[in-house]
Amino acid sequence: MSPVAVAWIDRQYDRENGGRFAEHVLAGAKEFAGCWGDISPVGFACVAWGLATAPRLDPGYVRLHRRVLAADCVRNEWDGSLTVQVRLVAPWPEALAGDQVWQQDRGWRGWPETFGQFLQPSQEELSRVPHVRSALLVDAPVQLGALPPVPDGPGPAMVDLAERAVTVLVREVNDLLGPMLTRLEA
Repeated sequence: MSPVAVAWIDRQYDRENGGRFAEHVLAGAKEFAGCWGDISPVGFACVAWGLATAPRLDPGYVRLHRRVLAADCVRNEWDGSLTVQVRLVAPWPEALAGDQVWQQDRGWRGWPETFGQFLQPSQEELSRVPHVRSALLVDAPVQLGALPPVPDGPGPAMVDLAERAVTVLVREVNDLLGPMLTRLEA
């Protein structure tokens, strides 16, 4: 059984809508200002990822699995490496799911789902029924070897390099978290 995709690039939607990601990268060139000419690709890759995902680009150039609440790329302050930070919807821990005495017949609920999407409970739901929404917080280092070099400044090449950086990050995130997500979906 192959792992579930955590993230994927929606090139077809992007193409059908006039290359939104390329326009977004060019319009957001100032966000790359601290990256130009850097020997490390981390800052450039993190900015590209941020521009490729919702809510910055909605719907995102990079789409995320329904269990992914947030996925961010950050520079590790200790050594400058790249860390992916992901919040995943998770089932209740075994200690809560197995023995339901703790619920005291109050109708505790987990994550509401509509058409297969996990949602925050509405204010109305919260006024009626208590909720426990479990999430996993994942912090994982990402290998830098395949990331493209950082351009010396803004220009047309930055779009191609941003697309390449995002492609590498999608592959790395899937390699890291795909098996975990596959298990959660089982």
